[in-house]
Amino acid sequence: MMGWLLAALLAGAAFALMALLLKAPRRGWEAIGAALMLGIAGYGFQAHPRLAGSPREAREAVLGDSAAMVQARRALSPGGGAPDTWLMVGDALARHGQYADAAGVLLGAVDRNPRDGEAWLALGNALVGHAQGLLTPAALYAYRQAAAAAPDAPGPPFFLGLALAQSGRLSEAHEMWARLIEHAPPDAPWRTEIAARLQRLDALIAAQPGASDVGR
Repeated sequence: MMGWLLAALLAGAAFALMALLLKAPRRGWEAIGAALMLGIAGYGFQAHPRLAGSPREAREAVLGDSAAMVQARRALSPGGGAPDTWLMVGDALARHGQYADAAGVLLGAVDRNPRDGEAWLALGNALVGHAQGLLTPAALYAYRQAAAAAPDAPGPPFFLGLALAQSGRLSEAHEMWARLIEHAPPDAPWRTEIAARLQRLDALIAAQPGASDVGR
């Protein structure tokens, strides 16, 4: 009983923080509440507060560090404006592997501003993280919205390519990254890193017989 009470109190405090202190738009309160309710439901199904603690690997682990993924997305973003409050909260949740909660908050961000390419990109990454690295239809839609909002930004094709590679669609990932490098400015600070990743992907494809047909 005490566990349920504590979970409810924490959810209420989190809602108050985002809705009042961080001044999240009122029309997005429903999305925040839904994300928190999802967390409480997960507690109800999976929590066993009477059992002794036993550290385990996070269930929503993806290829790569979650905090590094957020940092990489920011490094590939055009920037130039004040960070969106909802995006900041979503990033904080994503850094700790709370991808479902992050996605709920980021839905509020794209609902408030459907032309926010970085919020769409963050949403796509959160959905991929929640699916343990797999590219879902919802994540693909988010990446496409991010690309439409910021067609010249390298983030959407890079992270879509990463999700494709993690999903085993190696040839599609190669095509995505090769096109990104082809159209990249010669002095782009991210060009060298993505080119190195493309070379590693080429080596992986070459080492797997028939891998070039994956995803077709």
